[in-house]
Amino acid sequence: MITIKTKEDIAILREGGKRHAAILRELATMVKPGIRAVELENRARELIAKGGDKAAFLNYKPYGAKRPFPAALCVSVNDEVVHGIPNEDDKVLKEGSIVTLDLGLTHKGLITDAAITVPVGKISPELECLLDTTEKALKAGIKAAKGGKRVGDISTAIERVGLAGKYGIVEELAGHGVGYDVHEDPYVPNYGDAGKGEALKPGMVIAIEPMFNLGGREVELDPDDYTFRTADGKPSAHFEHTVLITKGDAEILTQ
Repeated sequence: MITIKTKEDIAILREGGKRHAAILRELATMVKPGIRAVELENRARELIAKGGDKAAFLNYKPYGAKRPFPAALCVSVNDEVVHGIPNEDDKVLKEGSIVTLDLGLTHKGLITDAAITVPVGKISPELECLLDTTEKALKAGIKAAKGGKRVGDISTAIERVGLAGKYGIVEELAGHGVGYDVHEDPYVPNYGDAGKGEALKPGMVIAIEPMFNLGGREVELDPDDYTFRTADGKPSAHFEHTVLITKGDAEILTQ
């Protein structure tokens, strides 16, 4: 069921979104060759606790999952598309890689969701273009998220950017409603038809999150039951913001 947030809810989400963005910015500054994923996880937990908030992903169990997610932060490296677990193995970031930091934050009972993909040291022009294009697709999706439009308008705007860059657009994973829960309706795919799908109404809060692969669109689920990676082993980028639907332009809450 799609929910419409109250004015009080939106005020809390704005507060939480600012805290969320600040945490991701600090974590991004820590990314460098030699740092371990678990160090990013530990710092994320420290920053969340310092603000008196909670990690929305920690111990969250999505529908169909065999176990709760064991971390506060998803750290997905290179061919890991989403949901990389930072505290189950000794992940060490290497020069020339890319890493996605995906965080859910619960502030005063309400949840925001955001992600960034950042370079580890100096990366190739090919990877720079992948990151730039995926972030451009997020901006295009947000621009299309106007009250009175439909989910398909967001999907089409993202898809056009991905197709123009000749990237693999992940279809199995998508954006979603957020706020009262980590995952709410509506489902917001990164491909689709303009004018189709659920109507966008003021007060809706959604996470928009394009995921583009350097190779094909196909993904596979690891035995850990959470990490999705590209089927061809090529790198993937992921950018995400939580936005508020208004009568006009969407308001980005996680910036």
